[in-house]
Amino acid sequence: MTVDTAVKQDSLFDHQMDVLKKHLAADPRSLRNVFIADGAQAMAWEFQQDELSEKFIKTLWGLLLKNDDMSTLIQRFLWSLPLRFKRKFVKALDLYMSESYPMFKGLSEGWPEDSYIPPYIRTPEERSADFELVNQGYLGYQTLGYSLREVELIVWLEVLRDKQCEDKPCELGHIIQRTKDEEAKKIGGCPVKIHIPEMIDLLAKGKIRKALELIESCNPLPNVTGRVCPQEHQCQGVCKHTNRPIEIGQLEWFLPEHEKAANPDQLARFAGIVSPWEKAEKPPIAVVGSGPSGLINAYLLAVEGFPVTVFEAFHELGGVLRYGIPEFRLPNTLIDDVVAKIDALGGRFVKNFVVGKSATLEDLKAAGFWKIFVGSGAGLPTFMNVPGEELLGVMSANEFLTRVNLMRGRDPAYETPLPDVKDKNILVIGGGNTAMDAARTAKRLGGNVTIVYRRTQSEMPARVEELEHALEEGIELAELRGPKEFVGDHHTHFVTHAVVDVNELGEPDASGRRRPRPTGEVIEMPADLVIMALGNKSNPIIPSSEPKLEVSKWGTINVGKDSQETSIDGIYTGGDAARGGSTAILAAGDGQAAARQILGSIDLASDNIADRVKRADHFTSLGLAEHTVLKHTDLAAGIVEMTIRAPVIAQSARAGQFVRVLATDDGELIPLTLADWNRENGTIDLVIQGMGTSTKLMNKMKEGEFFAGIAGPLGEPSDVKKFDPAKETVVFTAGGVGLPAIYPIAKTHLETGNHVTMIIGFRSADHLFWTGEDERMGLLKAKYGDMLDVIYCSNDGTFGIKGFVTNPLEDMLKDGKSSKGRKIAEVVSVGPPMMMRAVSDLTKPYEVPTVVSLNSIMVDATGMCGACMVPVLKDGKTLRQHACIDGPEFDAHSVEWDKFLPRFGQFKAQEVRSMEKHKLN
Repeated sequence: MTVDTAVKQDSLFDHQMDVLKKHLAADPRSLRNVFIADGAQAMAWEFQQDELSEKFIKTLWGLLLKNDDMSTLIQRFLWSLPLRFKRKFVKALDLYMSESYPMFKGLSEGWPEDSYIPPYIRTPEERSADFELVNQGYLGYQTLGYSLREVELIVWLEVLRDKQCEDKPCELGHIIQRTKDEEAKKIGGCPVKIHIPEMIDLLAKGKIRKALELIESCNPLPNVTGRVCPQEHQCQGVCKHTNRPIEIGQLEWFLPEHEKAANPDQLARFAGIVSPWEKAEKPPIAVVGSGPSGLINAYLLAVEGFPVTVFEAFHELGGVLRYGIPEFRLPNTLIDDVVAKIDALGGRFVKNFVVGKSATLEDLKAAGFWKIFVGSGAGLPTFMNVPGEELLGVMSANEFLTRVNLMRGRDPAYETPLPDVKDKNILVIGGGNTAMDAARTAKRLGGNVTIVYRRTQSEMPARVEELEHALEEGIELAELRGPKEFVGDHHTHFVTHAVVDVNELGEPDASGRRRPRPTGEVIEMPADLVIMALGNKSNPIIPSSEPKLEVSKWGTINVGKDSQETSIDGIYTGGDAARGGSTAILAAGDGQAAARQILGSIDLASDNIADRVKRADHFTSLGLAEHTVLKHTDLAAGIVEMTIRAPVIAQSARAGQFVRVLATDDGELIPLTLADWNRENGTIDLVIQGMGTSTKLMNKMKEGEFFAGIAGPLGEPSDVKKFDPAKETVVFTAGGVGLPAIYPIAKTHLETGNHVTMIIGFRSADHLFWTGEDERMGLLKAKYGDMLDVIYCSNDGTFGIKGFVTNPLEDMLKDGKSSKGRKIAEVVSVGPPMMMRAVSDLTKPYEVPTVVSLNSIMVDATGMCGACMVPVLKDGKTLRQHACIDGPEFDAHSVEWDKFLPRFGQFKAQEVRSMEKHKLN
């Protein structure tokens, strides 16, 4: 090309751009036709050349950067070009723009099939010691100094790779087998049915806001699912760019994050919406759980004008998205964004509400809720059932991640203790995404981390990206290794190493992966902490509270064919509650499907709807009531009684149950047995002994202050049997604050008509409480007279019988297992763990049935964490049971006390440090 020709070309290009602008101002709707018919001749001439010139591409890029009508016009023009011309455009960017945009370097090689611009990922050196987001998406390029418009164009270059396939495999899936059934078998596709090709087309034409509106019409969680969805197995897994699929997940996440950057007032579009609770035009919906299935269900129904209440068991919203996924993968702000949208639409959130305990599904229906969606998640973590699992330092990934993520244990300002990790040897058992999350979290806390997996790397179910990131961050992978035993220190009871089988791969199993089998070689791996990431079993709380709710043999809730409705009319479910272990996107798909089914015709009269809304609104308000301290009484040294407003808990409480207490937002979760409750007044009574930091700080709370959250009632109530009061007695032994725990149980036995003998021990007369005539024990004795015998003991003999509660009990056992002529029907013991063991050891030779109440160390108190393990012996085998699900009451003679008691020392060192920090020693 001569200089004169180039000058003429530049002049012609400038002229044609002026023509385009005039046409654009006159008739914006005719953009594409005008461009092709009148204004694109210079560009067409350029594209007919072997290569685009440097001046042309820089001028064109400059026009694109202006982000005006002209730039939009050019984007649409380039999007409509045949692939060979797009390749010239990308090649020119590679040749002439890569100095300013290093991510363009080499882009043209294999484009569009094999080459792309990756999202911005922080280097392993940067990220491996903090919890900031690792994969920052395309918007992460702003941290390198690129403008928002430049990021928009980088995203546009990614969508420019798309083929706009007519069969839409990314959205609809790819048929792999024709069947006689109504639907062919498929792989891939989008579980929430996002219109992916249409979304890409809108992005390619510069219609970013329209693309967001499209995706949110299907999925209100794009900034969540775009982060954690396994796209490589779904939309991207069937992309026709087989080597380098379109970055659909990153595009999905980009849209809401771009909107936040471009328009910080995210909730402005909801301004003026009248609360559906006020309008009362549609019947109320209850959503159980605020994980991915619950949030999408709540949003889609709230958008349609339904009054929605979301009931969440934790004190924070998000379910597994918050407690299970670390912030370096999913920032909590993304969950908060979704919650804010639902709130703006009139949705309400009741936290610390455990459906199945605080209220049953039938209770919710009786409260006025028309339909209920159960998205309660999976629950109980899986363990290996190998010797040594009871050792300190062996915990579930659920517990570890909950302590770090939800309870913020990694922050010194929070009270939740974490196991010591820094410079320790950490073994993570498992190969899924949860194992990656646990391993990468432990690495950030300073541990020397090894993932132990029974197969090889190629069989690991974890997302490829997460595994790659873990290995980049310096985490070791021990393939073909299967722990067969954990060994610990006999004095400290902490794990020291794992005995591990060396495996080889055999024939494929039901999953299609080759089955691991031991070779006979065994090695030892040092371990200061073992994290079990082996999946979850179904949580039984809701099914056990609803006998009519049909479940599978695995404990998951059954649904109808092509439906999310359960065996109970009007109750729907989805996510892990129905699937078992699953993914966030499949859970979201279930929540979406259930919402669509609920949206059917409303066969209720308007006055019925209004009544339902009124009743559900009242019930929701009770759940939202602050847990205010109404009365504070100092009972004895370090022991305080509080009467607390908690109407929902008071309504459902039964003898033997406990509550999960969070005093302050930065505190730790503590289980406390219910001492009493008043259904009419809507109050509960707790007796708290200041033993550690959390309980001592609780005891400083004054009347008028309120707890950050109290959940319950939890655990199984006492199994109160009927005995002959003339011939038998039920003996209770309680030491110290064990008295408030046995009080409601003994009262229930008396109400049932049983004779009760209470042996109550105190350290000395200075520690007495409730013993006066006008106090609880005196009033109880006055009411039941000869049906109640009370024996008091004190360690130093200053009150009652000198000695321990075991002394009178032993006398009864020796006296023909009787008390005042009545046979001991059973013994119930609550108090310090060593006292309960002593009672168990005492009654066992006499074969007297004995029950102990074990509030072990726990986090969530709903079974999810698996922390409150109680080893029990059944038929000669040790079984792992849990105080919050199977208890808190256990057959004392089945408890393996030598394995159980050390668990109370799990965080002793951390508690000492905390007490020193707060100067509470």
